[in-house]
Order: sequence, then structure tokens, then C-alpha cells
Amino acid sequence: MDQHSSDIIDYYTQRYREDQRLTGRPQARLEWIRTMQLLGDFLPGPGARVLDVGGGTGEYARALVAAGYEVRLVDLVPDHVAQVRAGQPPVEAQVADARALPDADDAYDAVLLLGPLYHLVRRADRLRALREAVRVTRPGGRVVAAAISRFAGALDFAATGRLDARTLAEARILLTDGTNDPRIGFTHAYFHRAEEVADECAEAGLTGVVVHGVEGPAWTAAEAAAGGPTQDAVFAAAVDLAQVYSSEPALVGSSAHLLAAGRVPQR
Repeated sequence: MDQHSSDIIDYYTQRYREDQRLTGRPQARLEWIRTMQLLGDFLPGPGARVLDVGGGTGEYARALVAAGYEVRLVDLVPDHVAQVRAGQPPVEAQVADARALPDADDAYDAVLLLGPLYHLVRRADRLRALREAVRVTRPGGRVVAAAISRFAGALDFAATGRLDARTLAEARILLTDGTNDPRIGFTHAYFHRAEEVADECAEAGLTGVVVHGVEGPAWTAAEAAAGGPTQDAVFAAAVDLAQVYSSEPALVGSSAHLLAAGRVPQR
């Protein structure tokens, strides 16, 4: 195992509670709502086989199982896999690396990569993960991959009153280099431009790739309004605008997360 992978496992085991991430702040709740809506658009009907690669502690996997999907989850972090296996409803789970999946060719109707791409800082590794997803998805099936927007960090800090000289300097660096500095809080990560994640998906062999902005252009307004008298109205408006502008190219990059979806062609 490489050092980056070891560092990521340590981060999620010792420093961060992934199982609590989607229920707290407005950005996270928007991410959950809109990701579930988009998966409803992308995935085939209940009963389909879905592989959730890098599925964390299984929040999306459990929701899909409850909706009637047959889901298997793999994740790099052993503690995540243990939580998935212990949760309800039960989900089949295994420790594995997105770059070398232990699954057979054409085994799934759809594959989700809702985390691996933004922890693989080298393009070659991201392409390996995407090609593995393509390999294990049947022809005509969908691959759905998430990325963190290049601009998410600075927008987040500005909306929550935390933008300072250091984070502003980091924002300038990220304009040309999407690699996160793990010394300033988050672990090893890569932040994408929308056109970049689309290009990586296409290079990995997916066709008809469309990139959506998950939280939409008003997520920062929802963050800024949190705790105030307008928080509910602003949050509802943010959900509405995320739907309206979901794949609008001029606004996709303003979301905190990007979601790319494409089809696996005939072999």
C-alpha cells in the first residue's frame, strides 16, 4: 500500500467521522438530497446490481438497498467496511482499492464512484479507477463519478466567514494546481474543474458524459444563512436552483461537488 493510501485510512479512522457527514451543515444536506435525486435519474430501476466504490460508511448504499437495489460496497478504509456490515439494512461490503477492483467483468448494471476520484491526486490513478469501473459495468450500464469542485474550498470559507490570507493564497494556487495540501486540514485530495472530470471519464471509455453541479449555485447562500431567520427559505431555494441549473455549463463549477455520468459502450 502506498503512503497516500495509508494517510487516507488514518484520516478517516482517527480524525474524521464519515458516518456523520451528510446530516449536518447545509452543504452536506444539499449534497445528500441532490445526489439521491440525480441517482434516481441515472440508475436503472430497482432490482439492478450496483457497485458502490469508495462508498464510505454506506449512507447511499443503504438508501439504495431500501429502494430495492442489489448493492455491494467496497472501500479502502477497514473501519468504514465494518460499519457498513453492521448497519441496517445489511449491505455486502469488502475492503478494496478503486484502482484494482476484485469484481468480474460486466458484473454490474451501474457503478458509483462517489469518493475515490477526489482522493486520487494523480490523473493516471483516477483513470485507473474509472477504467476499473467501466470494466465491471455491463455494456450499456452507467458509471457515476463524483469530484470536488476546484472552487469549493474558497467558496466555503467565504460563505462561513473563515476566508483569511492563508486560505486566499491557497485558492490562488488551486486555480492552476488542483492538488490539496493535506497539512491544512483535509487529507490528500484533488479538486477538479468540470471539463476535466468530463475529459477523464471520456478517456476512460465512457460515452455521453454529462457533468452536474450537485449542490447548485446557491449552496453558499444556504451556508451563510444557517442559524438565521431565513435559513429554511434559503435552503429550499438552493435545492430548487440546484435542480434548475443542474447541468448548466456556466454554473456547474460553482457547486461544491460535481457528478459525472456516462454509459459503458459495447465492447
